[in-house]
Amino acid sequence: MESSSAMVPFPLLMTPIESNYRACTIPYRFDSDNPRKATPTEIAWIDLFLNSVQSFRKRAESDTTVEDAHIKAEKFAQRYTEILEDFKKDPQSHGGPPDCILLCRLREQILRELGFRDIFKKVKDDENAKAISLFGGVIQLNDAIEDGGKRVENLIRGILAGNIFDLGSAQLSEVFARDGMSFLASCQTLMPRPWVIDDLDLFKLKWGRKSWKKAVIFVDNSGADIILGILPFARELLRRGTQVVLAANDLPSINDVTYPELLEIVSKLKDENGQLMGVDTSGLLIANSGNDLPVIDLSNVSQELAYLASDADLVILEGMGRGIETNLHAHLKCDSIKIGMVKHPEVAQFLGGRLYDCVFKYNEASNG
Repeated sequence: MESSSAMVPFPLLMTPIESNYRACTIPYRFDSDNPRKATPTEIAWIDLFLNSVQSFRKRAESDTTVEDAHIKAEKFAQRYTEILEDFKKDPQSHGGPPDCILLCRLREQILRELGFRDIFKKVKDDENAKAISLFGGVIQLNDAIEDGGKRVENLIRGILAGNIFDLGSAQLSEVFARDGMSFLASCQTLMPRPWVIDDLDLFKLKWGRKSWKKAVIFVDNSGADIILGILPFARELLRRGTQVVLAANDLPSINDVTYPELLEIVSKLKDENGQLMGVDTSGLLIANSGNDLPVIDLSNVSQELAYLASDADLVILEGMGRGIETNLHAHLKCDSIKIGMVKHPEVAQFLGGRLYDCVFKYNEASNG
């Protein structure tokens, strides 16, 4: 069911006055910049979105649920390209100045206006089926690690490895189309630590010393990301007695998992006793975040999620869009983790890291 009620601020977000919250980590422009002239950062990000237009067009034209898909896909490519070029000439056009949320929103808006509801549906279904078949083996490998610190590090590496399945990245989309991706190979070939932001050792220390009563995880991609990365970690939290809320998108966007899809995935993975590989799932809740983009503005979430999250003491924002590009510096009232793989050169440059570097940022509530 799609969320239709009014959106509200995420209750664990520090108020804007306290945190100066804005859902955009990278400053595209400053107050001193000419409002009628695109900044170098704006142009770089506009070009990034321009580079992905053709991969989106190809996905759209192969959508068998849309009549005359190839014609409408070309219209999408033309219209979105025109808007992006307009931003270069006048950043105030089309509701600008542009940032990652506006650029994503306009892309989705055009697709939906042309009748494209979920152009990545087939690849998501294929990857979900593949990942479901591997779930048991991944769990067995994790459970075989007796040392708690080493096990949680392996689980975190699994999240990062799964997060590489991101078809919003033009480069990764090409690699995926050509070669496919292996989850276990991705685990073994992660960038060596220390990562560009690396609080994993601190988190491992806290993992051994404290427990959380409720965790909210904003999930990202379908396939290996949610099934082989997030769900094994969520299962470990459940095993420790933590209630877990998985917050998934209301509407499809790129290859992000949606609320209905996540309900179906978890249903398929549970056994006849409602367990995930021997772990009780009565404390596992799935929420509709109300979001419809691969990025998220925490000042606008569903009332359902706000209610479920109000007493959480751990929030995890996973993925480049949610955890890095929009909320890396978001201040929360509880412990928080921002985790994801850096899949755009522009993000790597801003962070001072490398392409495909990893981010694991852990903040305790007392640190703001």
